[in-house]
Amino acid sequence: MDFWFSEMHTSNVKMSIRVDKQLFSKESDFQRIDVFESPEFGKFLTSDGSVIFSEQDEFTYDEMIVHVPMAVHPCVRKVLVIGGGDGGVARELSYYDEIEQIDVVEPDEMFVNVCKEFFPDNAKGLDDPRVIVTNRDGLRFLRGKQDEYDLIINDSTDPFGHTAGLFTKEFYGSCYKALHDDGIMVYQHGSPFFDEDEEACRAMHRKAYKSFPISRVYQAHIPTCPSGYWLFGFASKKYHPLKDLDPERWNKRGLKTWYYSTNLHAGAFMLPKYVEDLLKEEEGAEKK
Repeated sequence: MDFWFSEMHTSNVKMSIRVDKQLFSKESDFQRIDVFESPEFGKFLTSDGSVIFSEQDEFTYDEMIVHVPMAVHPCVRKVLVIGGGDGGVARELSYYDEIEQIDVVEPDEMFVNVCKEFFPDNAKGLDDPRVIVTNRDGLRFLRGKQDEYDLIINDSTDPFGHTAGLFTKEFYGSCYKALHDDGIMVYQHGSPFFDEDEEACRAMHRKAYKSFPISRVYQAHIPTCPSGYWLFGFASKKYHPLKDLDPERWNKRGLKTWYYSTNLHAGAFMLPKYVEDLLKEEEGAEKK
């Protein structure tokens, strides 16, 4: 008998992955965590029935959320990762010698432990001596922080579940205060392709655009995400993601990547017309 994992992307669209076996299933205080092994995507982890990442496509997400801001900001010393309990973002950050401290704030300790057991290639990022893991709500951690970080990465994935507080106006304002005068915040922006996901994308851009003087959106292709199309937000106090991109400086690092390149960096901000229109509508609404 075939064993398939299925996730509803909309009430009319379902993604299914053939599964060899289920490796883990348990309810934490925050979410139901399942780990499956599949012939196409390798091991993949789900939260409350939604795919969070797989061995075969996690590199796209982790590279794009880390290397884009790192290729723009000239001197990142201290980084805050909200979420990131799998370790993939910390792994990518660990390749930068100039970074002195990486705070990973992940409320779900079980999530961290599951990733250490089943996804060691990701979780090894948490073993870097510069990484400090704190099991705490990200918004509460941020409150009171001021002028402390060069880069904040919101690696949380769900604007509606237990991490909903990380997509509020207060959260964006708290990130602004916690950043240095030239700080950058990047965050997952969801997929705008399906109608029922569009409002979440609009709301995130509206809040970031209102909170930061520079707010741009970029894209990537991630097969296990809804419609296979994913957006990221780039919010900054000073640096522009294209005007301040330094390809020569980044390329001299010699980092091995599978998805990110400085050529792709520039192209990732060239969005489809319907996405451009969506974002401009929200920017226009903020100006009224």
